[in-house]
Amino acid sequence: MSDKPETAAPARWEVPAIDGGEGRGYMTAGRLEAIQKDAYEEAWQKGHEDGLKAGEVAIRERVERLDELLKALARPFDKLDEQIEKQLVELAMTTVRQLFRREIAATPTHVIGVVREALQLLPIASRDVQVHLHPDDASIVRECLAPAEGEPAWVIVEDPLQAKGGCRVTTENAQVDASAEARLNALIRRISGDERQ
Repeated sequence: MSDKPETAAPARWEVPAIDGGEGRGYMTAGRLEAIQKDAYEEAWQKGHEDGLKAGEVAIRERVERLDELLKALARPFDKLDEQIEKQLVELAMTTVRQLFRREIAATPTHVIGVVREALQLLPIASRDVQVHLHPDDASIVRECLAPAEGEPAWVIVEDPLQAKGGCRVTTENAQVDASAEARLNALIRRISGDERQ
């Protein structure tokens, strides 16, 4: 037996990596190209995703703006429809007024029927009945109409402010407006479907 101490076997020395490749060796052109390719693909993918997101936001904003523009363009048509409707109603009313006045001028005896209808609207016990007529209409009514049986007696009052073709009947307690304008307005309300006015 020998008195020499046992020594451990020497460790093998390896060349340290100087490329940061953890011992995989030096940077080669192939490895550098692969790293560049990976970096390019990663950047391209990130840029593609960011671009898609930005594009979606831009498209959404443009669609919203386009919707607002289309709504704004539709509003004038709504207003135009309302304006046309009002103008058509006004035209119809003007036409009705002209026809009404022409009928009164063409048939002056029409006032007789107006007076009869107005007198029938009075209560039976009415007293001091006065029929206010335009002077031209008053002469026609005097010639063609007398109080009917059962009607209260009435007196014709010539009123130059009363329009032709109508009358106003007054008593102590009541009044009936059968003027041309009142009858025309009633006719227009019936035509337009507005009975409240």
